Amino acid sequence: MNDTICAISTPLGRGAISIVRMSGPSSLNIMSQLFHSKKLEKEEILPRYMYFGEFSLLSGSKEQCLSVYFKCPYSYTGEDMVEFQIHGGTLLTQLVLESIQAKGARLADAGEFTKRAFENGKISLDMAESIIGEINAESEGELRASLHLAQGFLAEKIKNMQNGLTEMLAEIEATLDYPEEDFEASTKEKIFKNIKNTLFELKNYQNSQKNGILLQEGVKIAIVGATNVGKSSTLNALLGENRAIVTDIEGTTRDVLTESISYKGIKFNFIDTAGIRESSDKIESLGIEKSKQSIDEANVLLCLLDGSRLLNENDKKILNLVKDKKNVVYIVNKSDLPRVLEKFDGEIEISALNDKNIQEIKERIFNLVCQEKIDYNQEIIISSRQAQSINNAVNICNNILNATFESMDIIAMLIKNLWNELGKITGECENESIIDLIFSKFCLGK
Repeated sequence: MNDTICAISTPLGRGAISIVRMSGPSSLNIMSQLFHSKKLEKEEILPRYMYFGEFSLLSGSKEQCLSVYFKCPYSYTGEDMVEFQIHGGTLLTQLVLESIQAKGARLADAGEFTKRAFENGKISLDMAESIIGEINAESEGELRASLHLAQGFLAEKIKNMQNGLTEMLAEIEATLDYPEEDFEASTKEKIFKNIKNTLFELKNYQNSQKNGILLQEGVKIAIVGATNVGKSSTLNALLGENRAIVTDIEGTTRDVLTESISYKGIKFNFIDTAGIRESSDKIESLGIEKSKQSIDEANVLLCLLDGSRLLNENDKKILNLVKDKKNVVYIVNKSDLPRVLEKFDGEIEISALNDKNIQEIKERIFNLVCQEKIDYNQEIIISSRQAQSINNAVNICNNILNATFESMDIIAMLIKNLWNELGKITGECENESIIDLIFSKFCLGK
């Protein structure tokens, strides 16, 4: 890492400011060549102070901007860093970047700033992944879980587990070095006790994966029903805006439409489906098949019925399709009209036209998918990669506990495998390709 990297750290486009940053040993030298401030003519630059001055572009033009210097190791990357805050604009930002490159800095790879922070011991691998989570979060719950992980609590606990495993390996080594002493039985007993404790902690993380998936992927909610029961109107009411086309013509919705909102920190992905009925229209038939597929894939089904009329054959077919499914909520629409439909257990009677009881639908969905309150003060595993490592570690723990009659050499090998699997979470492992894979997911300039 003897080279200096640079990148644009804000989205390209028109805006109040753009930020261009550098990291590496030549950062301060490049800054002194390109940035001129009257204050710096009289005194040496101070770290973490914002200076006003002029940036010299390659064309000879000057851009008035702000600059700040972060001295290693007290920076994001652990290296010398410089950031320029310039006026927002695509062309200007690119010209500033080109001017920096002309002085010897190279364009950073995706995620290279954060990778350098990891390599310089500023963050662990799981903390780096939590930064990706912060950037990509689409719900308040996912963001809160990512912010908690960014504080390094998971890394600390995993490292404590690894330290315990290292001590076990040392005890096994001592047992193998002194075979004449009867240490093996007592050593195995101690090892199995420690592995049971490790397994208990890992299973807690394993249990949190359900909430992690919920926070990251959200809830798939299919709105199903016959034609003209008000599915699209109900979707619009749930979203609080007109996203689906609503007409009195049967078969208006010919394909599935997916829209999302956030409710109590959870992302609700609503799927408005085509009305299920017999149709000779080829395009509508394809939409109906997609509707049936949505029923199978959804976490929650909103089965919509028209309360102003009796059940018809299409309604009965749909009720038969959903009767054995989990998390079905029966929604009886058109309460603004006289009701003739029979009552359903647990139904919610609504008027999509007047927004009556729409909030009750959201609350019912939330209670179905969140049977217990999510504790954001605990580590919630939202990375599928981390989840896989924890699942693998649980399996290795079980293999160790089943190795009662195996030799100490085999138990030591299993413990080393467990140590390495846990290391894949924090980055303290022997697999460099995992590290490269994670940082490739970052955007440029991060």
